[in-house]
Amino acid sequence: MLLSMTGFGKHTLEACHKKITIEVKSLNSKQLDMSSRLPSNYRELEPEIRNVVSRRLERGKIDVTISVDNLGGEAPAVINIAAMKEYKSQIEQMARELAIPTPVDWYHVLLRLPDVVKCDASAALSVEEKAAVIDCLNKAIDGLVEHRRAEGERLESFFATRINAIADMLTEVPKYENERIVTIRTRLEEGLSKLSGIEYDRNRLEQELIFYIEKLDINEEKQRLAQHLAYFIETMNGAPGQGKKLGFISQEMGREINTLGSKSNHALLQQLVVRMKDELEQIKEQVLNVM
Repeated sequence: MLLSMTGFGKHTLEACHKKITIEVKSLNSKQLDMSSRLPSNYRELEPEIRNVVSRRLERGKIDVTISVDNLGGEAPAVINIAAMKEYKSQIEQMARELAIPTPVDWYHVLLRLPDVVKCDASAALSVEEKAAVIDCLNKAIDGLVEHRRAEGERLESFFATRINAIADMLTEVPKYENERIVTIRTRLEEGLSKLSGIEYDRNRLEQELIFYIEKLDINEEKQRLAQHLAYFIETMNGAPGQGKKLGFISQEMGREINTLGSKSNHALLQQLVVRMKDELEQIKEQVLNVM
């Protein structure tokens, strides 16, 4: 079973007179790379949040966003008068320099500016609120994991189609092999026949042909490629978290396909190899998204 590294989860709950919303996004990455946007009074929870994320998500570029809305509990608002004075002074200076009028409704303007009205965040988080945040985080991660699982099923179907296409093309290789040997032999003999006045030993020619053809033998490459294709499917259907392993297997498949191409010496066989490479490149691109 495959899990994608791409996913999204969101959960909202109400606790301690607050509405807590957590969003967790995940993209592909070679290791865990987490960033977070938290309310200032939740910063003390960051190590625990990181531990939960690393334990449950393992890999990926993870973005955690927590937002909190007060539902009218004990969170008194504080008006920052010093900030209001500074804002008013700067707006008046701007009005003079730009020759524009000052606001008619100062309250409406000043109270909407950043850091003028703040909730008192200095109080320590209660045990109940900490537990609520972690519970909300786990439920958001549940949603992300489900998203990863659904995307993983799509990837399984995608890989199976590509692997089967390469396997089908591999079965076409033998029909070109005998023709390839005849073509090689004919080309060498025609080349020798053009060398007038030169005698050559037919038996030695046969020996050299056998040696040359053995060097171009592709039976081992065919067998190894077939084994890699089967191993890819076996690994894909095994336990989750095999993305790196699938990447290694796809690299080995590429080596065998490249060797087939270098030994082919046949136009149609080379075309077949190009089609195999195209399918393999699509696999390599998507393997990067696998856990």
